[in-house]
Amino acid sequence: MPVVLSFETLKSQVADGTVDTVLACIVDMQGRLLGKRFHAAHFVNSAWEETHCCNYLLATDLEMSTPEGFEATSWERGYGDYIMKPDLTTLRPVPWLEGTVLVLCDVLDHHTHEPVPHSPREILKRQVARLEAMGLTPMMATELEFFLFEKSLSELQKSGYRPLEPISGYNEDYHILQTTKEEHVLRPLRNHLYAAGIPVENTKGEAEAGQEELNIKYGPALLTADYHTIAKHATKEIAWQQGHSASFIAKWHQRKVGSSTHVHQSLWRDGQPAFYDADDKLGMSDLMKNYMAGLIAYAPDITYFLAPYINSYKRFQKGSFAPTRMVWSVDNRTAGFRLCGDGTKAVRVECRIGGSDLNPYLAMAAQIAAGIKGIEDKMPLAPPLSGDAYSGESGQIPRSLHVAREKLLDSKMLRDAMGDAVVTHYARAAEWEIEDFEGVVTDYEIARGFERA
Repeated sequence: MPVVLSFETLKSQVADGTVDTVLACIVDMQGRLLGKRFHAAHFVNSAWEETHCCNYLLATDLEMSTPEGFEATSWERGYGDYIMKPDLTTLRPVPWLEGTVLVLCDVLDHHTHEPVPHSPREILKRQVARLEAMGLTPMMATELEFFLFEKSLSELQKSGYRPLEPISGYNEDYHILQTTKEEHVLRPLRNHLYAAGIPVENTKGEAEAGQEELNIKYGPALLTADYHTIAKHATKEIAWQQGHSASFIAKWHQRKVGSSTHVHQSLWRDGQPAFYDADDKLGMSDLMKNYMAGLIAYAPDITYFLAPYINSYKRFQKGSFAPTRMVWSVDNRTAGFRLCGDGTKAVRVECRIGGSDLNPYLAMAAQIAAGIKGIEDKMPLAPPLSGDAYSGESGQIPRSLHVAREKLLDSKMLRDAMGDAVVTHYARAAEWEIEDFEGVVTDYEIARGFERA
């Protein structure tokens, strides 16, 4: 991994007073940064080796509640500790926070000091290692879509998130005038992330009022997931600093388009693109065809890791640029998988199924696992679809979290790739999300049935 900030440099910065705070963070099941703020002097003296956190942090929901039913941790087990082991290769400045540095931590079992298998970062590391054993390196990029809203987070929380008014009043896809009005948020976002060692390429307006997109340079899979997670966190903090709210919910209004996380991916061997074959009409190697066939065949199995919440499935609507079918096509944004860069060394596949609410480590790991299975079984790739993918009925993406959870539980491919315990752990997270939602009386039900039922 490229070193953004060496530990020796950090010690010098602490000694001269440039840095006084170190954020030591793990990545939770939802893809959020959780951890501690260390006085920098204490961190460089001892905490750089390890610190601790409660093991419930990898068994909570979005509300940080502690649902029952997780084998790894529970009230019966007493909610003990995990070790947070700082990965010093991830040290970086946090330029939008004064005197602050960030380090990502791996999560280890307190007793054995072995990696915790259901930790998102570990799940991705293991799938990357499987590819590396095959002589392959996964290269990926994620597109982060989100909405900016006029009011601050505290204002919206106090008002029950009503009314929600986006920062702009019209579709701003590639719109320079409207995005100029948002530069007080997006300019510091780009510059601060770049200064933090994250290779930001650009921001742009997306296809709805108040919708934005942040693009980061293609890179090794684990780095890409780290970049995505830090960038998502930074987006929320910088928008908050400017008095606005940034939201990565997949679908915030039924009449507005949703937000996605498109994942671009290819495999490399010995520094060369292994997906490229100059003799193929589309530039696709047999390896790429097998990998893509695996992605498509096992898309139902991995959908939970691309769409982890009840709300996630509201995105999948015809004519919304969110896919509804697990098919592939050449440079076609209506399909679940789009072939990009055809005929060139940049040939790659873009998975368009994932929402902005996904955990990048889990989403990327699941896709790698599916692709590996396609390679191992030499799965043939069906011909590409032409035309409007919304018009067909075959190969539908799971339409609810209920269905996606069942596909996850029944997936022999994922159980073989990730282990039974990991699959069961995340299936329980999906089950709790369903249980929690089904106990809520929604505004829709009241408005529809209060008088007329």
